[in-house]
Amino acid sequence: MGLFDRGIGRAQSIDDLRAAARRRLPRLVFDFFDGGAESEATLTDNRQAFERVRLLPRTLVDVSQVSTRCTVLGAPAGYPLAIAPTGGVGYGRHGGDLAIAKAAARHGIPYTLSTSATASIEEVAREAPGRLWFQAYVLKNQDFFHGLIERARAADYEALVITVDLPVGGKRERDVRNGFRTPFRLTYRSFGDVAAHPRWALALLRHGMPVNKNLIGLQRDVTSVAGLASAVGRNYDPSFDWDRLAQVRDRWPRKLIVKGILRPDDADRLVRLGADAVVVSNHGGRQLDGACATLDALPGVVEAVAGRIPVWLDGGVRRGVDILKARALGAEGVLVGRATLYGAVAGGEPGAHRALQILTEELVRAMKLCGAPRIEDIDETLLARPPRRATHEGRTCAG
Repeated sequence: MGLFDRGIGRAQSIDDLRAAARRRLPRLVFDFFDGGAESEATLTDNRQAFERVRLLPRTLVDVSQVSTRCTVLGAPAGYPLAIAPTGGVGYGRHGGDLAIAKAAARHGIPYTLSTSATASIEEVAREAPGRLWFQAYVLKNQDFFHGLIERARAADYEALVITVDLPVGGKRERDVRNGFRTPFRLTYRSFGDVAAHPRWALALLRHGMPVNKNLIGLQRDVTSVAGLASAVGRNYDPSFDWDRLAQVRDRWPRKLIVKGILRPDDADRLVRLGADAVVVSNHGGRQLDGACATLDALPGVVEAVAGRIPVWLDGGVRRGVDILKARALGAEGVLVGRATLYGAVAGGEPGAHRALQILTEELVRAMKLCGAPRIEDIDETLLARPPRRATHEGRTCAG
């Protein structure tokens, strides 16, 4: 571990890890991870929604012993936390996907491998055994799509996560302005930026261009890394609908999680379709700019689901107290993506571990300060005011 990486242990917040990642990466690569769609209103609001929630802590409660043990999708877990799918981590650091997966296993929480990861389904199962979920983007090439699902089943992934908010890629203006493309190509616009970050550039030269390994073979006529990367965007399937999702449910014998839900009526329909969990998500603010903040949408989805299946949330989680707030609003747990990505990019597996350590230590402290010694003690009575709700018809996030 180099001198730079040794400083990871001194990071006190996810923002510290974000700053470390920003120092290590060329701007165009950092912005690829950090940015959102268009004016980034939804990206910003995801974070601000947590800051709007205020708490009413209980006092005179014995919190000398605090337990974060809980149930995640019917199985024991160390925390109400899982890793969200994050694509292209290898562009930030070689082996970044495995670094995050190993850190998740160390903390006893599930890790979700992205379709567009730079580690394969089989590689993660072999190198980072733990609770593994596989996130599948819906692709036009249905044979390939179903092949991915079969590979996840054969590798003993416990859950399949279907992302349903990506009929087309969002307009990510930072990437356009920076001239960012996958795979990365050195141009006159990016030369100075890359030259100013020699450790990242030398690592790229040493290890070679990262490859989206799960997508090899997506198009038979595509053999280059560049062609593969561009083929992915062309293969998102805008025709995917409820009938096709029902077919996935019939084919997949284990837990099915549907990610990308904001509307209560969609959540209710997913319960009736047979989903095992839903994730309230707006793709980290990277798809529809102007979409509802996930924390604002959460209460309406929880109300519609009415305890029939677990409801999870992602988007904007940067503090341990955010996990507590989401639980108080009815979520079984939260998924974090950028938090552990910043850590892994800045410091490899130790950085990803430090990100999870920060979040879990903050959660324990918040539980003590709120008079909630067990996860089960976190409920809506800790909220200072009623939450903003989406209507059951899914027309608004405001209450």
